[in-house]
Amino acid sequence: MTNKERKESGLIYHYDDPSIQDKQFEYQELLYEYNHSHPTDVQKRQDLLKQMLAEVGQNCHIEAPFNANWGGKNVHFGNNIYCNSNVTFVDDGDIYIGDDALIAPNVVFCTAAHPILPILRKNNYVYSRSISVGKNVWIGAGVLVLPGVTIGDNSVIGAGSVVTNDIPENVIAYGVPCRVIREINEKDSVYFFKNEKLDVWE
Repeated sequence: MTNKERKESGLIYHYDDPSIQDKQFEYQELLYEYNHSHPTDVQKRQDLLKQMLAEVGQNCHIEAPFNANWGGKNVHFGNNIYCNSNVTFVDDGDIYIGDDALIAPNVVFCTAAHPILPILRKNNYVYSRSISVGKNVWIGAGVLVLPGVTIGDNSVIGAGSVVTNDIPENVIAYGVPCRVIREINEKDSVYFFKNEKLDVWE
């Protein structure tokens, strides 16, 4: 079995195999171009995202700079997604982000990892697991999402969290490791921050 086949089968594989690395530098060149484009050149950035990402819907924006192992080649965006500055996609595996997601600064989506056994790391073995983020999810600043994680629709991940396991939909979760704190409930229709009341319903 080739390393490419091993990767596609979810097994550990040699990341430095030329058949896997193929056009990595070409993808990173597009990433470089995006990060060095002018903020006002909105159309150029939109065109680049269409070239760079595996899929990208309508009205998606990533603030520069952003980082990606494969230049976003394995990143799948729905519609109306906003990523603040310095988002990192370790996109050796697929990363799926649903419609209307909000991604704060310095968030890392990490699909790749190394085996624990020292001899395997010494010999350049890695593995990857896809990440899936549901619709209308808000991920706070400095969050780290680890391989294989799924985050359900409408959930909020608090700043600084390390997400090691799946998070269900319609909850607030935070911590290291990240855990569910409570469900989104009626209180959230009354208060928008601590004890400060919403006025948009009046």
